[in-house]
Amino acid sequence: MEPSRTTSLRALLNRALLLAVAALALRLLYGAFLAVSAAANASSLYPPAAVTAAARRTHVQADVPSPEAWRTRQWRRAVDYHAALLADHLAQGILAPPSRAVCLGGAQEALAMRELGVAAALAVQKKPSLPLVVAGDDRRLPFKPNSVDFVFAGRALDSAKRPADLAAEAARILKPHAHLVLLTSSAADAYSLRSLQALLPSLRLLRSRHINAHDSASTLRELLFQKLHADDTPTSSTAGTSPSNNCSIGEHKLQLLTQAEPLIQEEPLKPWITLKRNINNIKYLPALADISFKRRYVYVDVGARSYGSSIGGWFRKHYPKQNHTFQVYAIEADPAFHAEYSVKKGVTLLPYAAWVKNETLKFEINGDPGKEDEAKANGRGMGRIRPAVGNKMSGEVRSVPAFDFAEWLRQTVTEQDYVVMKMDVEGTEFELIPRMFDTGAICLVDELFLECHYNRWQKCCPGERSPKYENTYEECLDLFSSLRESGVLVHQWW
Repeated sequence: MEPSRTTSLRALLNRALLLAVAALALRLLYGAFLAVSAAANASSLYPPAAVTAAARRTHVQADVPSPEAWRTRQWRRAVDYHAALLADHLAQGILAPPSRAVCLGGAQEALAMRELGVAAALAVQKKPSLPLVVAGDDRRLPFKPNSVDFVFAGRALDSAKRPADLAAEAARILKPHAHLVLLTSSAADAYSLRSLQALLPSLRLLRSRHINAHDSASTLRELLFQKLHADDTPTSSTAGTSPSNNCSIGEHKLQLLTQAEPLIQEEPLKPWITLKRNINNIKYLPALADISFKRRYVYVDVGARSYGSSIGGWFRKHYPKQNHTFQVYAIEADPAFHAEYSVKKGVTLLPYAAWVKNETLKFEINGDPGKEDEAKANGRGMGRIRPAVGNKMSGEVRSVPAFDFAEWLRQTVTEQDYVVMKMDVEGTEFELIPRMFDTGAICLVDELFLECHYNRWQKCCPGERSPKYENTYEECLDLFSSLRESGVLVHQWW
């Protein structure tokens, strides 16, 4: 071969080699730029904490077809936001490239994971969009139990119609010791946070911190959970499983009680006026805390009388429900009121007397000083029960079935439910409340409106006390105080 031709070929090969080296260098520089960008964004998500050097990992471009909706600038910003957020978990080893990861929010989250190198990441939505999104719903995620390494819930629980179902499914599919990360705007107060934790009894909360939201104009709470091994799972304090009479006074309850209206310490001379006016002072629980993270919403009216007496006339009109639908139980022994409940939707009537055990009792109808107007409106006096032996009865008397109210409550609701109760049982509260303490049923009540009956001054007869009740106002005050000391948000009702 001629020397000139050999020199030209060698120069051509050298040029090709230099171009290849330059291309490789550009690829590495681009990858480094993506990693540094993700780390910088993650730093802004968690002010003022710094992102560790391990978070500066190179993005891996996901080989994912991109529908038209996925190519918009807004969609891309959402991917970048989640990539920056998840890079921190990747750096800490909570998420790893080989992880089988599931996103409960959207395809942006799954794509962000894939670009971080988590090749098996999938999102779950009602409509599938392969290869990123598979079909599933809140009640059934398409994965086997204990099969997933990492679940990113995003803000799925905030928007879920049944957050308890979705939380249970997320816990079901996680492997022991695997992690769940969720974002929420609803767990800003201690009560709401405790409610959310109660939805995940098999998981332990490892970390809670505030991060910037996608729009940067607001903040979210990021919660990191770890699933416990079956041998380490604590027993959830639910109905039917808590035999103790010791209610746990958590921070979430203490904060509420500090904001409650004060109890009326001095016995009122005109109780029918004072107690009625006290309604304006009541601090309702939904006005103090977020009640979003509950399995069900339940109102129990013990001593309901007619539907309009308190269910229709007060609870459904005035109680702040935060747009939740409540399941209502009306407990009323007087058969004169039973017929109207058959046409009331969403109300379950228990036609019995609330008592401390299952038996048949005598039920008396007579007047209650201070409630003449209500008796006149209902065309019926107030009803009360007494054991088969005891004080002599003077009004209309009949036999009625009674049931163990505390045990019924333990079998009907759980700590995951939001339970509001009104109790007006004509003096029987002095038996029912201690029984609820003994069984632990009192722990299941979130808010209680209690009318305490005592030998109060009579409206009809100035200077005379009611002969109908033997208890004093001081005993009523002790009853209210014991409830609040046990963490129950109780209000003096009338």
